[in-house]
Amino acid sequence: MGSNWKNIPLGNLITLQRGHDLPSQDRTEGSVPIMGSSGLTGWHNQVKMSGPGVVVGRSGNSMGVVSYSESDFWPLNTCLYVTDFKGNDVRYIYYLLQQVNFDQFNSGSAQKSLNRNAVYPFEVYATEEKEEQRAIAKLLSEFEKKITLNNQINQTLEQMAQTLFKSWFVDFDPVRQNMCNKEQVKMNGEQPKGMNAPFLSKEVASLFPEKLVESELGLIPDGWKVGTLSDVAEYCSARTTIDTVTLENYISTENMLADKKGVTAASKLPIAKTISAYKTGDILVSNIRPYFKKIWLAEGDGGRSNDVLGFESCTPNTDSYLMNFLYQDMFFEYMMRTSKGAKMPRGDKTAIMNWDMAVPPVELRQAFSAIVDPFYDLIPQNHAKNKTLKSLRDTLLPKLLSGEVEL
Repeated sequence: MGSNWKNIPLGNLITLQRGHDLPSQDRTEGSVPIMGSSGLTGWHNQVKMSGPGVVVGRSGNSMGVVSYSESDFWPLNTCLYVTDFKGNDVRYIYYLLQQVNFDQFNSGSAQKSLNRNAVYPFEVYATEEKEEQRAIAKLLSEFEKKITLNNQINQTLEQMAQTLFKSWFVDFDPVRQNMCNKEQVKMNGEQPKGMNAPFLSKEVASLFPEKLVESELGLIPDGWKVGTLSDVAEYCSARTTIDTVTLENYISTENMLADKKGVTAASKLPIAKTISAYKTGDILVSNIRPYFKKIWLAEGDGGRSNDVLGFESCTPNTDSYLMNFLYQDMFFEYMMRTSKGAKMPRGDKTAIMNWDMAVPPVELRQAFSAIVDPFYDLIPQNHAKNKTLKSLRDTLLPKLLSGEVEL
């Protein structure tokens, strides 16, 4: 270990300042990140601090959460932000602060509160050698970049599946393409030159009709019946014993992420002996406050709380179709319209299954699933890679920042 490692008061490494008020009514949508106590909370069109930068949660349950912004940003008054790194590497400081237990500086009673003046005297074991700081930060940031890339790939895969679903089952592009091709042959005696709708082979195109017809739902493909969600899905009824469940495979509404971001590990397990179960391919949806849009395509088997609805397909090889059908914003909007309760709206299970829809033939649902199934096979693989990367990063982080491992 080099001689540059020693105990240094945090006040010698950084200067902190309380963030700035920005009421929601004063925000204008833009490209500037708004950083709060738990990290990114929104976007604005004005810059308050040049990036890259580091913020620390100042109050509430997020007190002590350390976040990083690569670009210029606006720090909210719910956080402290570093105004002066005093020549130290920004990312190194970001990782160093993650090792500090800020709970020891809590000056609040009913609500946690962090005072910067209490932080300054606290000594951390650190290096002042800038090259060493940069080397540590570079190695750790490579993990972050790879994790971010895998997350972006998963988002792209989900977007591709949704784009195809919308084209086929909302906009009915293949039907319109068939209509154009039919008209082309009729007018000019020419054979169709190709299909413009995505992933539309001639075989799949033949599964779509050649016209749209009026229905109580508006225009729908000829031959598709007007039905309900119950025609393509049913609620999962299986149960499992509590000894088969861990924090990793227990899903409650608390550990489902808002805005369709999937799930995270649970913080606690139920005390009941048996609970509702799920299996690979089931679609789990939080039934409390549907406006949070919590949904997840199950990867593996596990257990779920009663506030998490489990859906399974009525027919084989259509799980990906059902996932994309339920993934639509209009599904969550319908859940809200038919929900019960004002303060804590809860979806009505009977009303949910009675959601009106144009029911595609099972062959089309299977054809769609066959195309996007590989997307959903890759997503859990990337999740597994990220789990390994995070574990390795978290193992190295304290060793690198204590000088135990040298670069």
